[in-house]
Amino acid sequence: MSLSLSRHLPKDRESFSTLAVLVAFVGLFLVFATQADAFLTLGNLRNVLVNNVVLLAIVALGVTFVVSSGGIDLSVGVSVDMASLVFVSALAAGVAAPLGLAAGLGAALLVGLLNAILIARLKISPFLATLGVLFIGQSVQRLATGGGQPIYLVTKDYAAIFNAISRSSLLGVPTPVWVLILCVLATWLALHRMGFGRQVQAIGARPGVAWYSGIRVPSRLTQVYILAAVLAGITGILLSATVRSYVPMSGNAFLLDAIGATFIGTTISRERRPSILGTLLGVALLAMVKNGLLLIGWNFYWQQVGIGVLVFAVLALSFGLQRRH
Repeated sequence: MSLSLSRHLPKDRESFSTLAVLVAFVGLFLVFATQADAFLTLGNLRNVLVNNVVLLAIVALGVTFVVSSGGIDLSVGVSVDMASLVFVSALAAGVAAPLGLAAGLGAALLVGLLNAILIARLKISPFLATLGVLFIGQSVQRLATGGGQPIYLVTKDYAAIFNAISRSSLLGVPTPVWVLILCVLATWLALHRMGFGRQVQAIGARPGVAWYSGIRVPSRLTQVYILAAVLAGITGILLSATVRSYVPMSGNAFLLDAIGATFIGTTISRERRPSILGTLLGVALLAMVKNGLLLIGWNFYWQQVGIGVLVFAVLALSFGLQRRH
């Protein structure tokens, strides 16, 4: 009897962890729906999806891979910013939009490559390596923009390009949402249905064992950090098209939220591992809280307090339910 119970206990724990996140989500949704009149309006929900969920989720998908590999990436905001800077600068210089897009994503890729060289080749800890890249990236932005001046492209000459990226739709679904769907499908297949994902998770669980199992750890880590940077670069392009400008250091706003969403997502896994589904749930939870608190009338600083309390509450509820069962 005890052996049978022990076999089922991990599944029970996983279900209780999932329940904790879902309870928090439903409970907060009901609070905001009753306290903020505009919360359930179609315009507000569309705005949250296109401008909040999509941008954060794409960055968080990359962070999910990094955390799965046992690392951390503090430079995803730099990847967002460098893609935005190069893309907008290229358009301002008269470069064709496709080449500008490629250049922006290439800039983000270089950020990921630098991380990979420091971490996978020089064996610097991910925290220190990406922190250093964060400082370098912020300095580069200031040097390139005369101390951190935004670059605005608000004339009609650029409207068609930006509208095609951020305001167009296909089958009634906004283009940024389609971009997110493609990113979700690609990353879900890569992490959960392919050998690449299994090797990344093996590196995160036991790097020494992964090495002796024949996994090319440096190569896989290189791919992980480049993937995370390119995904963040996609967000940088979408952000630029949405605000029609480049704003220095605006990518920093995604860093902590992306990490928070990824770790909230780990609560639905009995192994406490990141997952694409868990990360998306974490993103939806954070985006809903930010929007709900804004509509209720909380200022920015109290919103940050609310999000911090939320993260603690979800984790405490999850661990509490596990201990009781």
